Amino acid sequence: MIVPSACNAAERGDIAETVLMPGDPLRAKFVADTYLDGAECFNSVRNMLGYTGTYRGKRVSVMGSGMGVPSIGLYAFELYEYFGVESIVRIGTAGGLAEDVELRDVVIALSASTNSSFADQYGFPGTLAPTADFGLVEKAVQAARSLGARARVGSVFTSDQFYNARPGANEAYRRMGILAVEMETAGLYLTAMAARKKALSVLTISDHVFTGEGLSAEERQESFREMMEIALALA
Repeated sequence: MIVPSACNAAERGDIAETVLMPGDPLRAKFVADTYLDGAECFNSVRNMLGYTGTYRGKRVSVMGSGMGVPSIGLYAFELYEYFGVESIVRIGTAGGLAEDVELRDVVIALSASTNSSFADQYGFPGTLAPTADFGLVEKAVQAARSLGARARVGSVFTSDQFYNARPGANEAYRRMGILAVEMETAGLYLTAMAARKKALSVLTISDHVFTGEGLSAEERQESFREMMEIALALA
């Protein structure tokens, strides 16, 4: 039975089994307008826009998640549990940490360390490791290669803080081989694991924490297209 959602006006069947999920709802609209045929809006509650259409004959949806673990956790939970979604692919930006990660690189997040307490709810007797679905990882790597994209596969750090007041935090993440920092992936992976569903984050490096470099608006648009097309290939 579908539990009524306060955040999603869709009905079961309105949303495809695979959902692309950018943080910014306007990026969801951009994906729908640019890539999907026959896209129809299934949600505008709280302006968290969601659309369903077809891409190369395959039905796919795209919906914003908002910023942070609590927000993506809410929307991902409802998509998995109430609307029959099987796979969610986050498409977002990240700040580079590793020395060999460059602007415009695509990072395919195999796992996500975090300082969020989101996993406490599961009562897991140990440290639960938020991890992507390997089948989606494998397909994303293949798609990146076919596009000629510079892609890295590895761990990211999901932070509860955009402005972290703790000195040396980024250096510590870097020492442990973390490729990039962002704010949603761990929440998505944990939600998928609990629901026994699939999830993956495909991220674009839009700035670098240590060098201070950042992409211009034009460069972001070009780089985001690679990330979006990799994610669409998974549908």
